[in-house]
Amino acid sequence: MMDSLADLRPNSKIVSTAAATEELEKSKPVILTGDFNCAHEEIDIYNPAGNRRSAGFTIEERKSFSTNFLSRGFVDTFRKQNPDVVGYTYWGYRHGARKGWRLDYFLVSDAIADDVHDSFILPDVIGSDHCPIGLVLKL
Repeated sequence: MMDSLADLRPNSKIVSTAAATEELEKSKPVILTGDFNCAHEEIDIYNPAGNRRSAGFTIEERKSFSTNFLSRGFVDTFRKQNPDVVGYTYWGYRHGARKGWRLDYFLVSDAIADDVHDSFILPDVIGSDHCPIGLVLKL
């Protein structure tokens, strides 16, 4: 869906993606998932103070995430279920440290947010700089 860390910045294709999903939502609930390249809240990144100017955590990108998704009726399932849990989905390989970011999300239409049974991160699954995330819906 997105090609670079700059994709959440205004005037990018993320704006048209958000509009398209909003249009789709008129006919059925929507689940968006993937690497959004944005740590939305301070709890979603190791060392937020030291990363304020880092791509993926700029004020501009964080506001765009809110404006284009959360303000359009999408719910961050992990954060809704785990408001105070530190959970990372990405770790850079620099300096051999596991200082993480939560960049991967399941966003669901507000209409089905209460149908989410679980939203979780599998940080111990190794094989990439990202780890898997999961979503369980009540049927």
